[in-house]
Formats: sequence, C-alpha cells, structure tokens
Amino acid sequence: MDSGRRHGPQRPYPRVARVNAVLLEVLAEELERLADVDERLRLVTVTAVDCDRGLQSATVYVASLTDEVADALEEHRRILQRTVGSEVRMKWTPTLRFAADPAIAAGEAVEEALRRARLRPGSGSGDIPGGTSGGVPGDTAEGPSGDELD
Repeated sequence: MDSGRRHGPQRPYPRVARVNAVLLEVLAEELERLADVDERLRLVTVTAVDCDRGLQSATVYVASLTDEVADALEEHRRILQRTVGSEVRMKWTPTLRFAADPAIAAGEAVEEALRRARLRPGSGSGDIPGGTSGGVPGDTAEGPSGDELD
C-alpha cells in the first residue's frame, strides 16, 4: 500500500483558478437574476474573479463600476455570498469585494491614445505604406479583386 497521500488525476490548472472560474459563473448568473429586481444591475458584466490563496476573500471585477452600481452591488453582497455558499462546495464562502476591471480602463487608455495619434497633423488617415489599409494584402477600400477570390 502507498503510505503517502492519494492524488487524484492531474488538474489542468491550480485550485484557486478553478474556484475563480466557478465563482465567475455563479455570480454572473445570480447578477442576471438580480437585474430583474434591481435596474441598477442591468448592464453589469462580471469580467473576472480573483480569490486570495486561502480562499477567504474574492475580488469580483466588473466592466463598468459607477457609484450607483457599486451601491447596488454592496446592497446585494450578502445575497451573492449566500448564493455562492449554496451553489459552490467550499469549506468557507469567500467575502466578496467589487472593483472596476483595470483591463477595461487600460483598453480605454490605449484606444484614446490611438484616437489622438490619428487626429494629430501629419499622421495621415491611418494608411499603411504599401497601398493597403492595414487589412489583408490586396484588400483595398473597393474590396478584393476578382483573381484573389480563386
């Protein structure tokens, strides 16, 4: 007999990552249900969940976190935690915190920088040297030519 601990099949990724994925699904579904009751939650999108290593707390990232949405999420936090506790088999239910997704803000900053670069004098109209518009080679404003479709 093996005196060491028995290990199940290898998991594709660590436990915290699996818990994050499950929490994301459960919270997204529950927020969809709550949106029928509270209009402030209608356009809330959960983009990620990040549990700490001990699974004691979880930060729930949402796409757009206005003050109004933050208030609604805080009001419904206990309901959301209760749902997590009933649907996810864990020793403890993590304490939920809500935050704006930093990836959304970073993406908006990149878009704004690109917009400013296009509007700057001498930057051209977005054309790339070589006669294409940045798409597939041979793809012009009129569309691909006939012999490229063969």
